[in-house]
Parts: sequence; C-alpha cells; structure tokens
Amino acid sequence: MTRHEPMTPAQELRACVEGPFESARAMPKSVYTSPAFLALEEKHIFAAEWLCAGRSDALPDTGDYLTMTIAGEPVIVLRDGSGKLRAMSNVCRHRMSTLLEGRGNTRLITCPYHAWTYNLDGTLRGAPAMGRNEAFCRDRIALPEVRCEEWLGWIMVSLNPEAPSPSERLSKVEDLVGKYRMENYVEAFREEFRWATNWKVLAENFMESYHLPQCHEATIGGHVDLMKMTCPEGFPEFNYHYILKNDALDLTLAHPTNKTLAGDERRTTWLLSIYPSLLITLSPGYFWYLSLTPDGPGGVNVLFGGGLAPEFVEDSKAQEHFARLRALLDEVNAEDKGCTERVYRGLCAGLSEPGPLSHLERPNWEFARYIASRIPV
Repeated sequence: MTRHEPMTPAQELRACVEGPFESARAMPKSVYTSPAFLALEEKHIFAAEWLCAGRSDALPDTGDYLTMTIAGEPVIVLRDGSGKLRAMSNVCRHRMSTLLEGRGNTRLITCPYHAWTYNLDGTLRGAPAMGRNEAFCRDRIALPEVRCEEWLGWIMVSLNPEAPSPSERLSKVEDLVGKYRMENYVEAFREEFRWATNWKVLAENFMESYHLPQCHEATIGGHVDLMKMTCPEGFPEFNYHYILKNDALDLTLAHPTNKTLAGDERRTTWLLSIYPSLLITLSPGYFWYLSLTPDGPGGVNVLFGGGLAPEFVEDSKAQEHFARLRALLDEVNAEDKGCTERVYRGLCAGLSEPGPLSHLERPNWEFARYIASRIPV
C-alpha cells in the first residue's frame, strides 16, 4: 500500500484498536457499512466460531427440529431417536434443494422437491425412481454432519471441525457464573426477527449499559446506577460486566427459596457477550438472550428468547412471572430497536465520525479488538 492509497476497513479497524483503552474510539464506520468487510466476517468469524441455536429445552422430544443459516450454509438442528442433539446440512444430496424450514417436529426429513427421504441421523432412507441409475447407492448417501454440542443448556453449532469445544473455550464463563446454574433455567419464549442495523451495532448495544438510563428510561433505566457499574477486563473469548440491582423488580433478585446465592450474588445481574454473537443477560431470577447473524451490512437476524430461574418456575405464580418478564422484555426490545437503528442510520451519514469511548464501554473496545484479531489485513 502506498501512502496515497486509502486503508481498507480491516486496516482502519486494526489502526483503531492499536492504542490503549484510555484513548479508545468507536470502530470506523467502514467496518459496519462495507459489504467486502462483511464477507470477511462471514468467512473468518461466523464460519469459524461456535454460534448459538437457542436453548436445548426448545427441542425436548424426538424429531423436534429447528433450522438456521451459518455463513450462508443452511443447517438443521434436531433431537434424534436416541435423544441426542444433532446438526446436519439442510440441503438434499440429490438436486440440492433445501429441506426443512422454521421449527417443528418430524419423523423423517423429506425433500420437498423429489421426495428423497432421510432418517433423523441424516442417512438416506428412500429415493423414488432411482433403481435404474447404476451409480446410485443409498448406503453411501447421507446429509453431512455439522458439529453440535450442548453447553450449560445452550445449543452450540459450528462449521469448523477444529474449533475447541464450548466447554473448553468458555470455561471462564463457568468460573464466573457457575453458581447460578444457568443450565437449569427454563425458556418461556423464543422468536426470530430482523432489525435494520448492522449486527455489530446491536452486539455493542448489549455490551454496554451506558445507554440504560436514557434509552431505557421508561423501563429498566431506573434500576441501575452508572456509578456503581463495573466493567472488568474481559477474556479473548468473551467480555462481561455486571450490575447490582435494587429492589424495584423482584424478578432480578434471587427467589426466597434460592439457598445457593448469598450476599450481593442475590442481586447481581451479569451481562455476558460470548464472541461472536451470543449475548446473555443472567440474573438470579431470569435470563434473556440474543443470538445474532448478519443479513447484509444494514440488517441483522435476531434469535431472541428468555425465561426464568427454576425457583420462579416452581412458584405458584409462575405464569404471572412469565407474563411479567415477557411484557418487560418486549418493551426493552422496542427501545433497543429504535436506538440501534438510529445508530446505523447515523453512521451511514457523511458528516458522522466515531467518537471517544466512556470507561463504561470497555466491552465495546474489547469486542473491536476481537473482530480485528479475526479479520486478515
């Protein structure tokens, strides 16, 4: 590169994160708006890392399935006949039609194009009118497997055969919040939607609570004190911060029957940002999460879900608790949608430029360093 050639988005990002956090600035606009940079993210991040398909209790029965797309690759995740969670290609081995859509339950996987049929383990069960093709051998045809592991109640999926397992990669998460027994929390709802913003804008919005008093003034903004917020140094695999909640909302606190948590643990809410795109709010009483995949530079597909700690599930007012949680989170989501879509419109403006970060945005700087470490310059 000569001195007259402009920097690529990857070079701009690398230059942005080279200095110390004390002088950090927001990421360059080009890393949000450039289709070429997004293509690099798809290849070097989304196709290489573990992504979350939601909670394992979303697929309780044999034949329960969901579908997802990872870096352009259609994937099925299902509960097979042995009770195991399994992931595989969602593309027929005949003329390459996609197979299943959305969520549901099925006894067999049947191609909607030519009715080739697969068992729940991906092996080919039947193929009409193929007897005259001498090269056809049913026993040699199966849907390619995709790595799938359960971790603390989450379904984790990866296209990368070399990626360390989630339990190994994320052992420090368990060190931090293992006492909360996240694997026992019960999902009450799950939905998917698309927002008109870059996936990193929404991820960054989750990572910092600096915006809570203003963006969430009508909902949860009054439950936090910015001066009491802690943003510790994160790890290469994730960043985090935590908030000591007041007594304004009982669902953020440990249930009276919870004998595991003590002292400030009973009112501490953790915000875990697991790279690249699993974002978990974990309180003693409830959890909610976002799992993000990009849909163009200006769009993000969001898997959104949440539920309650087992003590609240077992409470006689469980349904009331579920309803209150969902109503609250729907309002919070509406506020976040407005904020993050305004940010994307702003960073596409000609006169805008990234500004300096607050000490409360340390997780954003660490996220930028993670992105920079994955994208070749």
